[in-house]
Formats: sequence, C-alpha cells, structure tokens
Amino acid sequence: MNVTTRPALLDIEAIRAEFPILQQQVRGRTLVFLDSAASAQKPRAVIGAMVQAMETQYANVHRGLHWMSERTTEAYEGTRDAVARLLNAPDRHEIVFTRNSTEAINLVAHSYGRGVLRPGQAVVISEMEHHSNLVPWQMLRDAHGIELRVAPVTDAGELDMAALEALLADGKVGLVAITHMSNVLGSYTPAERIAALAHAHGARVLFDGSQAIVHRRVDVQALDADFYAFTGHKLYGPTGIGVLWARRELLEAMPPFMGGGDMISSVTWERSTWAEVPHKFEAGTPAIIEAIGLGAAIGFVESVGYEAIAAHEAALTEHALARLSAIAGVHVLGRAQDRGGVVSFTLDRAHAHDVATLLDRQGIAVRAGHHCAEPLMRRLGVDSTARASFGIYTTQAEIDALAESLLRVREFFA
Repeated sequence: MNVTTRPALLDIEAIRAEFPILQQQVRGRTLVFLDSAASAQKPRAVIGAMVQAMETQYANVHRGLHWMSERTTEAYEGTRDAVARLLNAPDRHEIVFTRNSTEAINLVAHSYGRGVLRPGQAVVISEMEHHSNLVPWQMLRDAHGIELRVAPVTDAGELDMAALEALLADGKVGLVAITHMSNVLGSYTPAERIAALAHAHGARVLFDGSQAIVHRRVDVQALDADFYAFTGHKLYGPTGIGVLWARRELLEAMPPFMGGGDMISSVTWERSTWAEVPHKFEAGTPAIIEAIGLGAAIGFVESVGYEAIAAHEAALTEHALARLSAIAGVHVLGRAQDRGGVVSFTLDRAHAHDVATLLDRQGIAVRAGHHCAEPLMRRLGVDSTARASFGIYTTQAEIDALAESLLRVREFFA
C-alpha cells in the first residue's frame, strides 16, 4: 500500500481501497460506515494474513515439533512482539493474549483483585466507564468485600480530577481503573496525571484502551501505567483476540485466571505448578488465527503512522462537531477539549433507534442505544443516543452525508 505518513495528508482513497467491504452498496446507496467504535472494518492485510495462515501453515502452537506447528508458533508469538512494540512495553512477556478488553479487565479483577487486593480496600472507576470496566468490579465488590468508588465527570464530559483526588485521599484505594477514551463522549482522560495521582496515594492504575489505541499512539512506559487493556477488533483486526499488558512483577504476583493446558509447568494428582508469564494466563488452545490477524492489523496501522491517523481523525471530528451542531434540534453530548473520533447526539422528538433506522435506509450506519454505558446515560439525562464514530477510512464527505441525512430525518419527525 502506498500511503503517505505526513500528518495532515493521508491518501484516503488508497487507504479505502484496502478495505473491500467499503466498496459495496447498501440499500442502493454507497455504504457510509460510521460505527467503527463498535467494531472497525478489516483491511486486506488482515484478511490475507488469516487466510494464508489457514491455507498454508495452520497447526496448534507451542507444543508441536513439526514444521507446521513451528511456523504457526513463530507467527503467533510474532504478534506478541508486535504488541510489545506498539505499546512500548519493556518486556514481551508482559503481553497476555485474551479474547477482548472485557476478558482482560475480568482477568485483572479476578486475579489481581482476589489475589492481591485485600477486603476493605477500594477500587475507583469513573462515571464514563463502559460496562466492561464496571460490572467486573461490582462482582469483585460483592464477592471479595472491595469498596467501589466512582469518580464523577463534569458537565463538559471530562473526568473531575479534583473529585478523583478526594476519593484517593484516605489511602484505601488499591486500584484506579479508568477508560483512556470514552466510547460515548470521545473524551480522552489525562492518563499521565491519573497515573501520577494514583501512585502518589499508593494505588495501581489500569487503563481501558479499547478506544484510545485506535486513534493515537500509546506508550505504557510514558503513561506510567500498571495495566493496559485493548481489543483487536476495534484496531482493524479480527474479533476474538484482545490484550492485557501488565508490569511483569504484577503478573508474577497474580494467580492464574483459568486452569488447563499450556498454563502449567507440571501436573500431578496432588498439585500443579504454573508456567512462566505470560503463559500462566493463557490456558488452552489460543485464538491462533485471530492473533495472526491482529499482528497484521498492527502492521497496517504502523505503515500509515499514528501521527497521520491522529491528524486525519482530529480534522474529521472538528468537521463533524461543526456540521452537527449547526443543525437545529441536534444536540451533541460532551464538550471535552481533548477528544477522539466519537460523536454522540440526540435529535428532538426522535428516539435514537428511530434515527439510526432512518439513517440506515439512506445507507448510513451509526450506533444507537446506551452504548454499554447506562450510568453515564443517566448522568447525562438521556436514555440513549445515536453515535457516529470514525476510522482511518472515514472521509469528510461521509460526515457531510450524515449531516444532510439528519436534516431529512428531522423533517420526518417534524
């Protein structure tokens, strides 16, 4: 693929040509896909890598001594190296493969939460969390006696840092688990400040990077994070593969999440001992083909460059906010200064599901509902929103199409 890496100038047509699904029509119209925050489309590099692995070298990994298993193991473990490079992780053994961000966060809640945190300690989350970074901590609270504290967001949709500091003041917080970018508001949280504040009060910090890693470069060492989770399917890779990065000393201290094959060192009738990290946390046959696909997705993103991606999506977001805010009756949620390519909105006299349905009839795909963030919806005083979210392949013309279609939707409900 011949794309430029100059920050303000992507060869958008060359990029779009790498995504075969974008070439089709929906309901007789050219597809306008504005639902990448839910799951992004896949480039040919990802599709081809997965097909090639299945057609030419597929075997189970780690345990085989034959050529096919060795080649597949090399490709699978090569993705671990790619993830470590992507995150600037100091040690490839700190990369744990999971099914998705949800499983990664559950791993931390189950293993670190039950194995390291003590009853009476607290976990702090925020009002803008996805359910995947809320429900596991509720379960830990109910089963293990952990207190759950919630940091509020401001009316602008930004994390209230003063309130967060107050929640940490008594020294009882063992972990702060915060989104790096809201899937509803698009707000980035000040990750470096959060980590510094947490550490100053003796707490570890986990960032849910499911959205952020799609739009900007993530350096876990610069963030001074302790845990970082993301999922492959939002980063132009396949479903069924996610990542937990954690400091090695934390992984060493944590008990296994699941038991089975490949996570053991030895097994007798009396007891089992565990494999070294990260394999201690990767029980059973892994998502081999999906991991290979994630490696290809990372290569694709790196070939374009995060500076170019961030500049492109910042321009898209600015354009979308201007176009949608100019439509009478459309209300955009959140006014964060630092935000990514997610714009949630409501339309007067129309339910979000109806808005999405009518947009779909015009070939435009957006999300509608509570976006797995019901407490945030209540905080914002709505029960649902429509959400347009952007990817590397999104164009300003598609945002214009959304705005023009919303004018027609508004007239329908008028």
